[in-house]
Amino acid sequence: MDALYLGIDFGTSGCRASIINDNRDVVAEHVITIKSKPSQTTGHHEQDPLLWWAALQDLLQRVIKNCAAKQIKSICIDGTSSTLLLCDQFGTPTSPALMYNDNQSFQQATYIEQHAPNDSPALGANSSLAKLLYLTQHFPLSRHALHQADWLAGKLTGLFGQSDANNSLKLGYDPQHQCWPEWFNLLDLETNLLPVVHEPGYAVSTIHPNIADQFSLSATTQVIAGTTDSTAAFLASGANQPGDAMTCLGSTLVTKVISPTPIFSSKHGVYSHKILGHWLVGGASNSGGKSLLNFFSEDEMQQLSSLIKPKQPTGLDYYPLPDVGERFPIADPGYQPRLPESLSDITKDRAFIFQGLLEGIANIEKQAYDLLHQLGAPYPEQVFTTGGGSKNHAWNAIREKILGIPVSQATHFQASYGAALLARHGHIKHQI
Repeated sequence: MDALYLGIDFGTSGCRASIINDNRDVVAEHVITIKSKPSQTTGHHEQDPLLWWAALQDLLQRVIKNCAAKQIKSICIDGTSSTLLLCDQFGTPTSPALMYNDNQSFQQATYIEQHAPNDSPALGANSSLAKLLYLTQHFPLSRHALHQADWLAGKLTGLFGQSDANNSLKLGYDPQHQCWPEWFNLLDLETNLLPVVHEPGYAVSTIHPNIADQFSLSATTQVIAGTTDSTAAFLASGANQPGDAMTCLGSTLVTKVISPTPIFSSKHGVYSHKILGHWLVGGASNSGGKSLLNFFSEDEMQQLSSLIKPKQPTGLDYYPLPDVGERFPIADPGYQPRLPESLSDITKDRAFIFQGLLEGIANIEKQAYDLLHQLGAPYPEQVFTTGGGSKNHAWNAIREKILGIPVSQATHFQASYGAALLARHGHIKHQI
């Protein structure tokens, strides 16, 4: 029977599993909604990690029943970047999980700025490092600081305190020299909490016997070091050559391009992940689908898409943002969106306004790739697109015109498929 590989993608509202074979064909998929969304108050975005574990168990139970469980050779998990929690030596959470967009740690971020290099990905209140300093002040007597994917992998192996270089980037890990930086010695930091960091795709451990029994898995099933959700989506997209790029048109706009060298520029919101021998250079804008939903429902956007005219630009100069503040390609927390001035503007010609907003996001995408090129990355030769917006053919035509290069849908849309590819790579490279 074919060997199988399981990839799991975790987000804030749900998780998805993809099982592939050696031909990279999908043989089973399933998605689960997490029962409770993160609690949200001003600047606070927290979630109970035990909800993740309950969702993961449910997901595994449902997806594995559709295939031969004993043939699953390896499992890999990706998770949201910069989501962090503390736990004890047995993996029991000692703090809530601070989500990727939590910014309670602004005081800690100011402290980090005094010691970190100007190009460090650990800068900013959303960084894992700022969250770590915040959590240790409020939740002492912990043993491990772990990201979402780290902790869930630990629940499968019973081995906590392990991470990967992609998730650990915003915790301050140096992927070029493969170590924690020397400037950590200047911080009031409990370094014993830091995880052991592996290359994404490394076989960390075999599955815990109790978990193997619970889901009828082989006792030799490997758990592979994972990655971030956007990096897993890149792997799934089909981009694999220098100059290939991926744009994710989801709630936010994420742009990444394969570069021969890494680029780090915190003032521009640019960072680099290393994955399977490639450097992925990119950043994430606050623009995207969420800003469109402030004006149109998903059903209406689908209807309006048939009415817009990609070959006839509107001339509207929109910079769609869901709120004040931008990360990339303009890094300015006070940046003001440029949107239709009033509700009456929207009611005049909704298709025209909708097209103007799509053009605005496409112009941000162009500005992003131009900036990456100015910083030393290659300008894309082609762009693979994922996310809900990738299915909008009219929008793709607008983007292709503005970017000046071919734009196509990704080979696969799900980050869980990218995690499954990483699981397959890890097993082949580190067979027991």
